[in-house]
Formats: sequence, structure tokens, C-alpha cells
Amino acid sequence: MSSRFQNRVAVVTGAASGMGRATALRFGQEGAKVCCADLNIEGVEQTAADIKAAGGEATANKLDVTDVDSCRDLIAKAVDSYGGIDVLCNIAGLGGIKPLADETPERWSMVMAVNVNGPFFMSQAALPHLLKSKGNIVNIASTAGLIGQAYMAAYCASKHAVVGLTRTMALEFGRKGIRINAICPGGTNTPFLAAFADMPEDVELDLIARISLLPEMAEPEDIANSVCYLASDESKFINGALLSIDGGVVCG
Repeated sequence: MSSRFQNRVAVVTGAASGMGRATALRFGQEGAKVCCADLNIEGVEQTAADIKAAGGEATANKLDVTDVDSCRDLIAKAVDSYGGIDVLCNIAGLGGIKPLADETPERWSMVMAVNVNGPFFMSQAALPHLLKSKGNIVNIASTAGLIGQAYMAAYCASKHAVVGLTRTMALEFGRKGIRINAICPGGTNTPFLAAFADMPEDVELDLIARISLLPEMAEPEDIANSVCYLASDESKFINGALLSIDGGVVCG
């Protein structure tokens, strides 16, 4: 394993499971000091412990990405612990299938709070420190941020917002030495996917089937590999990019 993140600090939200955990572990394996954060404190403590057991350095932190003060406190803790921040990975997310007519205001607001407000709050808090380190941000969007997907109005709208936020920040901060990119995963074999398995009886399954072309799904490590690539110096000329990891779903 390479040491391309040696002496760098990575903040990873959603680090208790799935893509976030795989990304945190990968950063740890490649030499980063990892600030692992999640609402699931037991899960994130396990991720940090696994990084340490493998010889890396990490902290476990409880984080509610819907709470601006929680986001600001996490960034302050990371800076206090490690002296700065080089990479912010906004991976925490919320999804699921819900016909538009059945969507509730409460669920709509929660999906937006986690998927849109979270990356905004975290990025805004981290940007002063990323300006000092000439660091970068990697957001997790989705193929749902690039195309329409039936029965996923809240999720689709939130991920389109993440795409817009990514591009806007990339333009605003590119000349200041910060890169902001987004990964757009398709179906990935994580606990998060369970939220999309509970389908109402009246959905048209052929519309759901359109979101996957391959019989197999990506693994969390596939996403982590791409996150770390975008966060590394190997992608130093990539800014405002949307990297689809979906087996070709958004091709046409």
C-alpha cells in the first residue's frame, strides 16, 4: 500500500459503515491521520480502532451532519488534534424509495438535511483550514444526482443539489488552490442499500431496474479507491469533476 497521504489529515463523515468506513480505512492504510465521524458512535469507534490496529492514526467522533454546531465542533476537534485539515470527505447520507404521492414533509426535510445541509455545513466549516493547506473536498453524490430515478424524488433532488454545490465550490475556490470533486456511485453493496429494498407494492419494477445495467454491484472499496484518487496529488488537475462509478448506467 502506498503512503501518498503521509502526514495529511482526512476528515471522513459516515465512517461507521459502508463507503465511509471503507474510505476511512483506505486513508489510514495510506498514511493519513483520519478523523472518523458518524452519528453511530459504536460503529465509528470500531472503524477508528481498526485503523489503529493496522498501525494508523485515527480518532472517533460523534457527528450529526444536520446540526451546524456539531459540524463546526468536529472540524475544530480535527484541527485541535492534528493541527489542520487536508481532505474533507462528505459521505454521510440518507436515502430510500418512496412514491412521490406518499412522500411526507418530514422525510423530505430529513433527506435534505442529511444529504444537502450536511455537506454544506461541513464544507463551510472546513474551508478556512483547507485554504491554508491547499486541500480538497470529495463529496459523495450519486447517479441519482445525474439522472432522474423513479420513486426517489427526495433522494434525487438532494443528490442533484450535491452536484450543484460541488460545481459551485469548485468554481469559487479553484483559483485559491482548493479542489472540490464528487463521486457518483450507482448501486453499491453497503448497509445503506437496504433503505432502497423496501419497495411499496404499487411501484413499477421495470422503472427501478433502469438504475442498474450489471448483475453485480460495486463494493465499498471501489468507491473508497476513487475517493482517495480524487483526494490525492495524482488528480491535482481535476476540479469540479463528477466521477460516475455505476457500470455505465448514466451513459444513455
